[in-house]
Amino acid sequence: MVILSKIYTRTGDHGATRLVDNSVAPKSDLRVEAYGLVDQANASIGLALALDSTTPVLTDEVREALGIIQNELFDVGADLANPLVAHPKWEPLRIVQDSVDRLERWCDEFGDDLPTLKSFILPGGNPVGAQLHVCRTVIRTAERAAWRAAEAYGTEVSDDPETSPGGVNELAITYLNRLSDLLFIVSRAANKAGEDSSDEVLWLPGGERNPAAQDR
Repeated sequence: MVILSKIYTRTGDHGATRLVDNSVAPKSDLRVEAYGLVDQANASIGLALALDSTTPVLTDEVREALGIIQNELFDVGADLANPLVAHPKWEPLRIVQDSVDRLERWCDEFGDDLPTLKSFILPGGNPVGAQLHVCRTVIRTAERAAWRAAEAYGTEVSDDPETSPGGVNELAITYLNRLSDLLFIVSRAANKAGEDSSDEVLWLPGGERNPAAQDR
């Protein structure tokens, strides 16, 4: 159980924070940036769900999946904030392969009925679909930040955190990659891709938008 009796602590007023293992890191640390962007992505998904509660377009199955994902994104953030060490004092919260596999199953389940794409999609559509496009781009940004952290700290387990910091769990980054794919799929579903009343708009390359420009 997590108990938050006081929201402000003043401990971060001088540009430093503590990771999950209680080690001190500057707030500009790449790991802090990565899990901060995961938090931003979680808030973006929350907005998509709030929009859907006003004008429902998502199926119950997709809403349930997004609720599970919001919880798991807290796990991802905790994972990225906890360096890999050989003998941790406490059992760390880590993303596991089963969670990645479930994202892939959802990709198949929610994407099976969608039409094959013949062009790129312009982000937009109805409010829920448009917000889910925002969600996937934030997740992609978090993934890139997590990879920068992995490049800086590695992905290996540290035998002695006093002499070398632990690395970043690569499976947490894999989770973000699969999640961005899933959010792309559910954004298409929210925009009713392939239906007569579809809100999905396909990208038209410059020449197709203005064929006369090719003759200039």
